[in-house]
Amino acid sequence: MLKKVLIANRGEIALRVLRACREMGIATVAVHSEADRDSLHVKLADESVCIGPAPSPQSYLNIPAIIAAAEVTGADAVHPGYGFLAENASFAEQVEQSGFVFIGPHADTIRLMGDKVSAKHAMLEAGVPCVPGSDGALPDDPEAILKTAEKVGYPVIIKASGGGGGRGMRVVEKKEDLIKSVEMTKAEAGAAFGNPMVYMERYLQRPRHVEIQVLADEHGNAIYLGERDCSMQRRHQKVIEEAPAPGITAKEREKIGKACVEACKRIGYRGAGTFEFLYEDGEFFFIEMNTRVQVEHPVTELISGVDIVQEQLRVAAGEKLQYKQKDIVLEGHAFECRINAEDPYNFIPSPGLIESCHLPGGFGIRVDSHIYQGYRIPPNYDSLIGKICVHGKTREQAIAKMRVALAELAITGIKTNTPLHRDLFADPGFCEGGMSIHYLEHWLEARKERLVKEK
Repeated sequence: MLKKVLIANRGEIALRVLRACREMGIATVAVHSEADRDSLHVKLADESVCIGPAPSPQSYLNIPAIIAAAEVTGADAVHPGYGFLAENASFAEQVEQSGFVFIGPHADTIRLMGDKVSAKHAMLEAGVPCVPGSDGALPDDPEAILKTAEKVGYPVIIKASGGGGGRGMRVVEKKEDLIKSVEMTKAEAGAAFGNPMVYMERYLQRPRHVEIQVLADEHGNAIYLGERDCSMQRRHQKVIEEAPAPGITAKEREKIGKACVEACKRIGYRGAGTFEFLYEDGEFFFIEMNTRVQVEHPVTELISGVDIVQEQLRVAAGEKLQYKQKDIVLEGHAFECRINAEDPYNFIPSPGLIESCHLPGGFGIRVDSHIYQGYRIPPNYDSLIGKICVHGKTREQAIAKMRVALAELAITGIKTNTPLHRDLFADPGFCEGGMSIHYLEHWLEARKERLVKEK
């Protein structure tokens, strides 16, 4: 087993990894920027190393500084968390070349699945269903692009091959706008991701975002832990997640789960990963794979009883998975609300000093957060400050638990999006379940119009 793990991240995920390590008797090293000197995971870690000033490129994205910290502290492994360098193949490669264990997939796997075109090819070869689209990157020939669109069928969506996080994509409704949209997306992709390649897919009208959690080891074993519904999104960013996904049958779950497991074995996957799909009219369409632990992993842990982060640690140490597929029994229903330090109406970030903080508790309620009274949220990073998670025997019970948890949550000194979550958990459409990825955007627009009228 690993003896000392350096956590190359910050915030709630750094604390989550630290707790998993401590429970397993593994020593921890927290790296942090100057802005995060008072962060909770830094206070709780066995050792801590400041790796640079507040800006991410000089700290959490500074590969030489992170590797140097691992060397001086005698760590034997690096956990990247999510975001920052978690899906950076070069980082994984340099960690391994420096003699440390990278707690995640091999660099070549990250590279394969990080490029949307190569990932789609790999999934098609593995028998995973994909959205109808171009056969690889779009060519420069306008006529060939137009022919591809006719074959796929309008509307189409142009996506950056190296994109992610909802960036680098453009929907095209009609033929006349296609070539200009392709050129614009290529230019944006080149500037944002250093890769101008784009591809085309059919634009599904009312899909849901459903993803499959997988675990795999170095010994050819792989399992799936069911699915999550992440359709409540604003500008392609997830706001609320739940597991299992409403309306997915056991037969559908087994079919898509087995396909993902076979894909893992085919590409030699190691660690925790997530296959993301658009789901519409009973069909799954692969969109991408996240080669890391997800923000929303707690809802899967709550219904499966599997500690995903500890499994990451065991697999990285070379152990076999503790579980066979037959061991995985999904029980109950879970929700996660992402609590952000932002205005709940205009979504402007709200960093600053937390004057008071009361986090909810009780049976079936879990809070993953690094904040505390007196903690100052820096303005330099993502606005996520915690996750409120609940687990109930039924979806209805889980909704009731989340309402109670959100009612108890009280943070002063900054603004949070808690009022948005409270409103959504009182919304009949959301409570019914099975809404598309467009539901929240329409809901927010209707709320905006209503507030304007009330003024």
